[in-house]
Amino acid sequence: MHVIGTAGHVDHGKSALIEAFTNVHPDRLAEERERGMSIVLGFAWLELPTGEEIGIVDVPGHRDFIENMLSGIGGIDAALFVVAADEGVMPQTTEHLAILDLLEIPSGVVALTKIDLIDDPDWLDLVELDLSETLEGTVLEDAPIVRVSAKTGEGVGELLQILGDALSSRPPRPNLGRPRLSVDRAFTVPGFGTVVTGTLLDGKLRVGDKVVILPGGREGRVRGLQTHQRAEEVAIPGSRTAVNISGVDVADIQRGDVVAHPGTYSPTRRFDVRFRLLPDVIKPLTHNVEAKLFLGADETLARVRLLGTDLLLPGEEGWLQIETPEPVVALRGDHYILRRPSPGETLGGGVVLDPQPGYRHKRFDADVLARLEALAGGNPTDILRQIIRGAGVSPWGDVLTKASLSEDVAGKSLDTLTAEGFAVLIGFENDAQRLIGHSPYWENLRNELVAKVEEYHLTYPLRVGMSSEELKSQAKISGRIFEASVKKLGEEKRLIQEGPVVAIPAHEIEFTPEQQSQIDALLKKFSANPYQPPTIKECHEAVGEEIYTALVVTGELRPVSDEVVFTSMAYRKIVEAVKAWLRVNKTITVAQARDQFGSSRRYVLAILDHLDAEGVTVRVGDVRQLKMAV
Repeated sequence: MHVIGTAGHVDHGKSALIEAFTNVHPDRLAEERERGMSIVLGFAWLELPTGEEIGIVDVPGHRDFIENMLSGIGGIDAALFVVAADEGVMPQTTEHLAILDLLEIPSGVVALTKIDLIDDPDWLDLVELDLSETLEGTVLEDAPIVRVSAKTGEGVGELLQILGDALSSRPPRPNLGRPRLSVDRAFTVPGFGTVVTGTLLDGKLRVGDKVVILPGGREGRVRGLQTHQRAEEVAIPGSRTAVNISGVDVADIQRGDVVAHPGTYSPTRRFDVRFRLLPDVIKPLTHNVEAKLFLGADETLARVRLLGTDLLLPGEEGWLQIETPEPVVALRGDHYILRRPSPGETLGGGVVLDPQPGYRHKRFDADVLARLEALAGGNPTDILRQIIRGAGVSPWGDVLTKASLSEDVAGKSLDTLTAEGFAVLIGFENDAQRLIGHSPYWENLRNELVAKVEEYHLTYPLRVGMSSEELKSQAKISGRIFEASVKKLGEEKRLIQEGPVVAIPAHEIEFTPEQQSQIDALLKKFSANPYQPPTIKECHEAVGEEIYTALVVTGELRPVSDEVVFTSMAYRKIVEAVKAWLRVNKTITVAQARDQFGSSRRYVLAILDHLDAEGVTVRVGDVRQLKMAV
């Protein structure tokens, strides 16, 4: 499935040519019909002589609507570049051509239209010669030029054949398993609800899929899909797709929003790019200027930061960091355009290199510039190298998304990087959940985690270990990365996790002679009256909370309530005695238990309530019975 987009000056016959192809006029507004020119995007489709069905995006040619043109021209496989024979190359001809060049549209065909208005063949030759010179050095330099008349039909068949040949060499859009659709229209259909349209990229959408509208985050479900007004169960990458979404109101969707599977893409307010300033702009590009950003179908104001230079002259290329006031969805490899807000002028454009740099770069940092150079190189291993280095530790799925690589290609590059020792796999056996770490970053993180736990043991020698939540907070890493890191450190026997506590495996609680003397005195009181021992409050007063907690952790003491604690030996004897009593007598009262242990109601009630909570006994009225499972 492929999509072509028209381009060219106003009134050069783009819409009329599409109507000649399809018998469908793409202009859908009454004002467009009345004025005879496109204002907003139009859409149609046709079947080529090759049998392939393609989508068509018809864009406005008038200067006043150039920004509407930009919202539709991204994501096309080929351009149908239209020039009228009676006028030749005009201002928007060159501006549209520059935009196609900046977007690196992979192929195209040039239609020299309205030849029915020209009687002199030499004039056509002159126009075609001028057009060829205009195309030199652009993406359409080698594009075939076809003379055609939408009015008489002359050349239409030949143009379709050549267009089919141009598209036949284009590979299908990749299925990366991460569908995204940049919304160019959103509307309501009575009886169906919210419908959005756009060109689907990077994955398939299926009826019933959960989707999220980014950057807002509203979630819904795919209720229906259409391609070229034909209902589909599955929409494939590269197709013009209409998505009927349940659970989302049309008021919650704007042009430029992205429909995707939940959890696959993260909006950003800052990204790094390669940029080319057009040679005919009215003045150089300076640092920190404001410009209109066109990315996918999105249009927003942006702040432009120059990296590595203070000035870009017309025709020069350089690195930018683009910052937006509101989040946008950008991926590595996406093309974008920048326009000056006033006076309106296309400045240039380029390609996104890093959609999630994470921080504002120092403008003349040599490492940053070298990293951008490597990302621009396009070698999968180098791209992955830079993504991993920049992320430190990141889920594999996030690395794939940032790199815009298929899992097969990225997997081979990852094997190379792990073999080199550049990258390391951290935790999780499942491929979708595994983490990839930059080896130096991982080494620092590993040493930091171990050092923090060692420092904790030195500060609190009587505690069994450090709270995992406290360790995660101090390390300032996400829960998923923390969990995987601790797991890997456990495999390396550098840390051990028991419940909510993390410790060094060799750590043991040791008491000083003075502390041991206090403990011995306390335990002597427990021995003197094991079933009516000191309370927890009295233990705190005798040895302090820290030592008391250590005695509980080491198993010397066993608390059964907020007030009552026994030695572990006494606790075991009580439990066995209660169970033995119940096996013979079936029930036990508080008074019977009090008499059996020679204790008081305070202690006996605490232990019986505890045994109920532990599932040893069950209370029935005023008595306890042995649970059947015990």
